Amino acid sequence: MSTKLFVGNLSFNATENDLQDLFAAHGPVESVDLIMDKFSGRPRGFGFVTMQTKEGAEAAIAALHGKPYEGRNLTVNEARPREERPKSFGGGGGGGGGDRGGRRDFGKRY
Repeated sequence: MSTKLFVGNLSFNATENDLQDLFAAHGPVESVDLIMDKFSGRPRGFGFVTMQTKEGAEAAIAALHGKPYEGRNLTVNEARPREERPKSFGGGGGGGGGDRGGRRDFGKRY
């Protein structure tokens, strides 16, 4: 049975191939998913590695959690299921009218 691992505190220079090679030393890797920023296209500093076996996942956690990699100490643990978030329907409300400046006494003559 495969086990999905969360990998955090990654260097922004890390690639999916780097993670594949790093984790493959501890067991067969099923997939690697490096999370990218949708605006800049750069890595966000975390990702997920799915190990093919529970033993491989446990070995990777024991060997890599807290260990330095490219100048940063990795966080490696079993991924939790994604929390369901309420659907968002856009931004917040705009509020009432209020004073928008300009003349307010339209009926008076000067």
